[in-house]
Amino acid sequence: MEQIIDNPTKEYFTKDLGEAAALVAKEVKLSRLEKDSSFCWFVFERKNCEEISSKYWSGELQLDAKKYNESLRSLKDRLFAQK
Repeated sequence: MEQIIDNPTKEYFTKDLGEAAALVAKEVKLSRLEKDSSFCWFVFERKNCEEISSKYWSGELQLDAKKYNESLRSLKDRLFAQK
């Protein structure tokens, strides 16, 4: 599970691609990608992120497999477009 960086906008940050894809598949809005020295942070609106993330990491999150795969592919495309 990734951290919530304390900021006034209360965004949710993760660098895990699988977790980010799960959030996108659950229709949490991806605000932006934030590039760090050697990786990118996926930055989301906070809407239900902690609950979804917790279920993802515990293996309890139920997702449509096709939607998850499409979300994963879309995030990968955005990552590679940043390079």
